[in-house]
Amino acid sequence: MAQADNIKCPVCLDVFENPVRIPCKHVFCQNCIDMQINVVEPKCPMCRAVFNRHSVRPAGDICIKISNLEGTCTSCSKKMALSLMKRHSLECNKVDKKYPQFKPIAPTTQSPKEDLPNRSTFQCPYCGLANLACESFVQHCLTKHKDSNAKVVCPICASMPWGDPNRVSANFLNHLDLRHRFEYDMFVDYSRPEDEMMQAAITASLQDH
Repeated sequence: MAQADNIKCPVCLDVFENPVRIPCKHVFCQNCIDMQINVVEPKCPMCRAVFNRHSVRPAGDICIKISNLEGTCTSCSKKMALSLMKRHSLECNKVDKKYPQFKPIAPTTQSPKEDLPNRSTFQCPYCGLANLACESFVQHCLTKHKDSNAKVVCPICASMPWGDPNRVSANFLNHLDLRHRFEYDMFVDYSRPEDEMMQAAITASLQDH
């Protein structure tokens, strides 16, 4: 499989499946790059160059290359073209598809809560940069995208119990600057209504300053 090292997707780290090329010449699986283009300003996961979602093209040379190379499934030892390897790994009944079970590092009497929304980190709706804490998220948007006038959904508001994931901000940057200059977790009780919590947060933040 050593000769396949240069035909692995840099996102999923597996052999390319339906490889496509973007203008900066980097190649990815179709499904992997699709996760990057549902933002206003898609960026290459490798070099961060902005690209137009309509400029993604099939990487025919890579398709031919992986079709002409052969690999062996490490689980069942079946040989096949590398172009079929990723699909085979999903269907092979000898591949261990079990996820590691969570084990607490110490005994606890508390039951872990399930299906809690992520209110700690957010993804930029412009470029797709993920895992930004609230303060970093606001700073990133206001500096890196200060000239953008695109209408997008605020991921902070959408994560709230009262949030609407389909509500688009007419002026997103102004919304961030006015409404998200503080950390919600410091002042908000998520079980109380939005207006009540907003007033409490404003009052508390003013007292802190």
